[in-house]
Amino acid sequence: MAAEKPDRAERFKEVLGTAMKSMALDPELTVSFGNEQPQLVGHKAKLPQISGAATAKDIAITRGLADSFTLKLSHHSESVHGKYRPEGKNARAVFEAVEQARIEAIGSRAMAGVSNNLSAMMDDRYGKMVVNRSSNRKDTPLEEAVGLIVREKLTGLKPPASVAAYVDLWREWVDEKASAKISTLEIALHDQQAFARLSRDLIAALDMADELGEDPDQSEENEEQEAEEDPGERSETPQGEEQESEQSAAEEVEGSEGESDTAEMEAQQIDTEDSPDDADGQEQEDSEEPWRPQLPFSSLSNENFYKVYSNQFDEEINAEDLCDAEELTRLRAYLDKQLSNLQGVVARLANRLQRRLMAQQNRSWDFDLEEGVLDAARLTRVITDPLHALSFKVEQDTKFRDTVVTLLLDNSGSMRGRPITVAATCADILARTLERCGVKVEILGFTTRAWKGGQSREKWLAAGKSVNPGRLNDLRHIIYKAADEPWRRARKNLGLMMREGLLKENIDGEALIWAHNRLLGRSEQRRILMVISDGAPVDDSTLSVNSGNYLERHLRQVIADIEGRSPVELIAVGIGHDVTRYYKRAVTIIDAEELGGAMTEKLAELFEENAEIKKPSKKRARG
Repeated sequence: MAAEKPDRAERFKEVLGTAMKSMALDPELTVSFGNEQPQLVGHKAKLPQISGAATAKDIAITRGLADSFTLKLSHHSESVHGKYRPEGKNARAVFEAVEQARIEAIGSRAMAGVSNNLSAMMDDRYGKMVVNRSSNRKDTPLEEAVGLIVREKLTGLKPPASVAAYVDLWREWVDEKASAKISTLEIALHDQQAFARLSRDLIAALDMADELGEDPDQSEENEEQEAEEDPGERSETPQGEEQESEQSAAEEVEGSEGESDTAEMEAQQIDTEDSPDDADGQEQEDSEEPWRPQLPFSSLSNENFYKVYSNQFDEEINAEDLCDAEELTRLRAYLDKQLSNLQGVVARLANRLQRRLMAQQNRSWDFDLEEGVLDAARLTRVITDPLHALSFKVEQDTKFRDTVVTLLLDNSGSMRGRPITVAATCADILARTLERCGVKVEILGFTTRAWKGGQSREKWLAAGKSVNPGRLNDLRHIIYKAADEPWRRARKNLGLMMREGLLKENIDGEALIWAHNRLLGRSEQRRILMVISDGAPVDDSTLSVNSGNYLERHLRQVIADIEGRSPVELIAVGIGHDVTRYYKRAVTIIDAEELGGAMTEKLAELFEENAEIKKPSKKRARG
């Protein structure tokens, strides 16, 4: 009997894959099973691994995920969704949640089995989330509550029991603001475009109209009117002149962008030079305004609320300077021992990433050209037909840009144990892999020097405890591996994360500024910053004397600044913490064991996305 279980598991996978293709009306859909994060990317669906010992609950959860993916493929248009997607982060999160509720409601109303599977999936999902244990509305994301309330209205199904109390925290406020708007959604259930318009009305009713951006329908009307008013202007321009004007305009845009980037960098350097330098030992008087950290870009639109009581005791330090070489060797050995099993899994994922990156860097040639390098394969043609001109080749420009990646790891106390161990190993293996592909990697960590305030707090107490002093702890920013340092030299440094007493509190906003500004100083064409965190910023000393959302508000401001105006590409991975409400590019995982898959997948998506938008090199015309 035991021998039949693996066969039954494989049969289940085969049948489920066939059913997904049929429901999605997508014969090109490929379905795979593994220990990575379940997700749908294009025509590829990844589902949890199913073994012969899987329980009925495990099977129902997997079916629920499969049904959710197929419903999205068959009832969701990304072009329509992108057209109506709001600009603001909070509004966008609500828009995404409401659209997901629409997709799943279509399947639940049509098929009872699909409804049961989706309910099992949601029970499992919300049972694992930390958010459902919060009793404070300010600490719970609005978008999840709105999505569940909309789902209840469209299907009649109550929210999962594990998250019902959390939804009730928001229900009265949502009903008061937007009950009428939610009621209208049902009439457009099968019309995504109409549903998207109504969803934007719902978001406006929830006091987020300022985040919607321009009305896409109004923009289209304006464009059509402009085209009707001047239909012949473009046709009167000769084709050659039109191409030249487009090319010169593109060159002007590129030049102006370069000049603006340079101007911003120069302004930042001037601001830095003009700011007071506490490192010289000159302490500010109590009557003066506390020191403020420089945001990545100077902007009058930024809320100028965040301040630091003193940066005199902050620390930026290399990992090897925090303990001696012998202890680092011992800690690294301990790290390797702890994750002997995980290393094989992460290494396989990293090798897969390496193959995908190397495929983008393969050399390729244009053949049969009139000039270039003589093609040895065409030597016989040169002899037999000397007048044949097409015997040369030219190497194509690679689509893979010079790249640097920074991994910024949360070194807070909540990461202690398995999460920090997995994070250290994944960073180690990814650094080695990317280095093989010619991508430079920097590994940084952020924490504080003390619990509940350090010397900064003592200085504040001695000065009479001024009101709203700002950040009241001493930062510790750790460089585990510099971008230009070979992996073999920095390998032992990652063992420092295993050191008892290192992990304390986390002030994410200033850590992001630090890592981001280090990247700005790099010469690579492409700069990527990946943040690994397991929670919102917390520092008891700071939050006890400022507003409760002081650090989180600053983090949101810094993220918006980087995502909106910086050349640095920012992505985040949250461990048991929903980082998608902060970052545009983000993924949330429940178990630390999934970190390796999430990191490699997000990096692979970024590189492949970059490869798709690059234009192919121009070939010489044959003649």
